[in-house]
Amino acid sequence: MDEMDIRKTHPKDDVHTVHGLRCYRMPRLHAMTRRADVAMRATSLGSIALGLLVCVTGQAAEFYVAVDGDDAHSGAIDQPFATPERARDAIRELKRAGALEAPVTVWLRGGEYFRDATFELQEGDSGTEEAPITYRAYGDEAVRFIGGRPLEASWFGPVTDAAVRERLDEAVLEADLEAHGVTNFGELGGLAGGLKLFHNARRLPLARWPNDGWAEARSANTVGLDEYAAEALAKEHKLGKVLAMRYDGPGPRQWAALENVWLRGIWQQEYFMEAWNPKGFDADKREVTMAFDVFPHLRDWRRFYVANVLEEMDAPGEWYLDREHGRLYLLPPEDFATAPLYASMLEDTMIALSNVSHVTIRGLILEVMRGQAVHIGGGTHTRLAGCIIRNARQGVTVAHGTHNGVVGCDIYDLGGMGVHLVGGDRATLTPAHLYVDNCHIHHYSRLLKNWQPGVKVKGVGNRVSHCRMHHAPQYAVNYEGNDHTFELNHMHDLCLEMSDVGVIGCGTDWTYRGNVLRYNFVHHIPERPYPGVCGFYFDNCASSGEVFGNVFYKMVKAVMIGGGRDHLIENNIFIECDVPVYMDNRGLRWGHFREGGPMYDILDQVHHDQPPWRTRYPKLARILDEVPQAPLGNVLARNVSVRSGWRDPEAECRTTFANNIDRQYMSVEDNYVTDADPGFVDMAHMDFQLRDDSVVFERIPAFRPIPFHQIGLYQDELRATWPSSPELP
Repeated sequence: MDEMDIRKTHPKDDVHTVHGLRCYRMPRLHAMTRRADVAMRATSLGSIALGLLVCVTGQAAEFYVAVDGDDAHSGAIDQPFATPERARDAIRELKRAGALEAPVTVWLRGGEYFRDATFELQEGDSGTEEAPITYRAYGDEAVRFIGGRPLEASWFGPVTDAAVRERLDEAVLEADLEAHGVTNFGELGGLAGGLKLFHNARRLPLARWPNDGWAEARSANTVGLDEYAAEALAKEHKLGKVLAMRYDGPGPRQWAALENVWLRGIWQQEYFMEAWNPKGFDADKREVTMAFDVFPHLRDWRRFYVANVLEEMDAPGEWYLDREHGRLYLLPPEDFATAPLYASMLEDTMIALSNVSHVTIRGLILEVMRGQAVHIGGGTHTRLAGCIIRNARQGVTVAHGTHNGVVGCDIYDLGGMGVHLVGGDRATLTPAHLYVDNCHIHHYSRLLKNWQPGVKVKGVGNRVSHCRMHHAPQYAVNYEGNDHTFELNHMHDLCLEMSDVGVIGCGTDWTYRGNVLRYNFVHHIPERPYPGVCGFYFDNCASSGEVFGNVFYKMVKAVMIGGGRDHLIENNIFIECDVPVYMDNRGLRWGHFREGGPMYDILDQVHHDQPPWRTRYPKLARILDEVPQAPLGNVLARNVSVRSGWRDPEAECRTTFANNIDRQYMSVEDNYVTDADPGFVDMAHMDFQLRDDSVVFERIPAFRPIPFHQIGLYQDELRATWPSSPELP
């Protein structure tokens, strides 16, 4: 809207001159601002905000928010608003005067912003390419959005109930939360629900046994008809179970009550965690009685731990909540009296952007919540930059839209996954160009352990790059879909608790094509029980991965082809890996892949033999003309194996498994195998950049140098921290 248009909609009396600029008073946004004769004030960049004045200039606008501000203020640096919602509404008012012509910045001053509701931005809160909108921390001030309540040390005292006190360590303290207005405890549930406690930005453990690691179920004996079963179920002869525990060191104490006690464990498959309530417990016999038919396939030696047991509070920081009476019991952590203790309260997403474009959220600390930190849904060119996200159930979801992403963030101490990217149209193979870049994601999936990776990617044409991911029970990256790129990531100390998983993985779909995994460094992946873990896991006939220029160090299986087709494994370096590349033929042996099964249904759903699929993936278009269940078309070429157990994957497959067909599965050519240092810059200190005089370039003339020193995090103005965030125990 030009000046003439504005004058048509605003009377002459509403035209003012401030600092020589012609400005127009706009309608007020909130009842609290409807005060007469409020002084007008201009910011240094020419934006006027109070009541609200808008200057007709091409200059940037700025608003300020502070914990000691007032939403009746102007939003100037010395009259800041109190909430980001007020700043958002001020921008809306600016836009009602006409389209933004220059960037707008909302500066949040340092302090604790306690959030009990979502900060929401809608499509109308978008910026433009020429006039983007940014909400960001001011300078190096720490801006903390906290979705919880502080629990004062003064609330805690000795346990008052004598009967409860007898069950506890004498150092345990008690606080009456209800007396202090904390009444919403949420649903505990089996794995990750309800209120959580955080101290010194660290998650405190719910009272549990054992304190670390797992107990083991020695047996699963039947003990007759379950007395709690309904008559109908009893007639079906559903039997109860007894688990006899195996453990080292002190055993569990006797538990006076079983309500809300949970046995969380790996009961059936090594990649799947479940939680169940026991029906009975006997500490002397070391037996837990379970409900009828809880574990129809329970095997001996399965792992579990017991959570939410009052009597098991025996380690500093452990806690238990009596939900009926609102009493919190805590064995105080170190420096309890000097560092803040928070209870998570916010169940909704902390920041939600819906169909918002050209907006950046930058430099904030988002912490202490029961739900998700950020959701970006739709829109374009919106990003979360340089933020710290911690002490949440889940980090960030970026769903749909285009060119949206997460950059430079530290994301850690999460109950579930770090980032979820969902975007792109598989029907048309249109990419979304969503991204996660230069992020440090670690100590995630601490409570929800099933398929909760550092980054989960779905759709078409998305990217994960320059990230460091570590310390989690399963994957760093799990993906579904097409044409994704995973490059220059540093991944280590993963798959720590579960088996039949990998560092990067996908599975059970012939149509996942065009995905590139290049220039990643994967190292120190531990050995796990059968079926084991691996670096890159193409599970259940997942096909067409391009694995190029990666460095694998110290693991059992580096690349696992689980019956899939058309994989290119080229130009990689395997160092001290027991099995660099492994392949099986499960598609020829398992019923899941037979004609007419779900894998065939997926081919029909995407119209694999019609454009654009036929054009983009010609090998997929003719899959039904071959033997789709066979691992055909794989290539293993121009790789380097150093002190590793190099072998021919096809020969091993044919020796190990039956039902092979008389067609070549894999082309193996121009690979270099050695037990000597092939010319790394510093092998002893894990600098695996090849020197220019490396023998590799003589033995494999086509080998392309791997940009090892570019892998992982990089220093940038959008990095949340540098060096990156500290490690957690």
